[in-house]
Amino acid sequence: MTQTLLHKASFAGRPIHLVLFDLDGTLADTAPDLAYALNQTLVKHGRNSLPFEHIRPHVSHGGIALIRAGFGIEPDHPDFQEYRQDLLAIYLQNIVRETALFPGMAEVLEQLEQLGIGWGIVTNKPAWLTDPLVAGMGLSQRAACIISGDTTPNSKPHPGPILYACEQTGVTPTACIYVGDAERDIVAGREAGTATLAALFGYLGEKDRPESWGADDLIAKPEDLLKKIGLVNSN
Repeated sequence: MTQTLLHKASFAGRPIHLVLFDLDGTLADTAPDLAYALNQTLVKHGRNSLPFEHIRPHVSHGGIALIRAGFGIEPDHPDFQEYRQDLLAIYLQNIVRETALFPGMAEVLEQLEQLGIGWGIVTNKPAWLTDPLVAGMGLSQRAACIISGDTTPNSKPHPGPILYACEQTGVTPTACIYVGDAERDIVAGREAGTATLAALFGYLGEKDRPESWGADDLIAKPEDLLKKIGLVNSN
């Protein structure tokens, strides 16, 4: 198979000047470090650790979902906030212990940069976790924008964070594509007016049906993004 670089990115008949990524489960594989933090929290409170396969589908949904999955309790439980704070403290101390870009994503980012197409991050992760994570991966200076869950008044599925990312980069939403692994990502992108891609390599649970989320298309691996926006031809 040979790949030929093209000169312009486009999707569904419109030019693409900016690619925005969700962070956990789309741009980076953060599940190993979040699973480690959850298991350390469980052991600290006298529980047994859980298999990685049990934890992985919950990672994209944040600390609340992880505590719910690990301890089987809801946020109104008297111990919930203590467990969540322990989880987040352990995670912060181990935030780039094993986290890495998904296989193939490094090449995708390099291709976008070489062709002058900006890329950025729009995540629901709070900035006090997003910033050290992105810095630890060496991406802070490369991203055109980094929008965290508390950067704007609302988080996804509200379109505000994506619209703010477009504003910060000077790109209209119609010239942007948003890539995510959760339904809220697709809803946010669609409401913001961007094109959307659902990442099938992300943290999908058994009940997730990404084909029903309303995304413009699906990608099975990061490299598929370049094909979808016409930056490579496969022969």
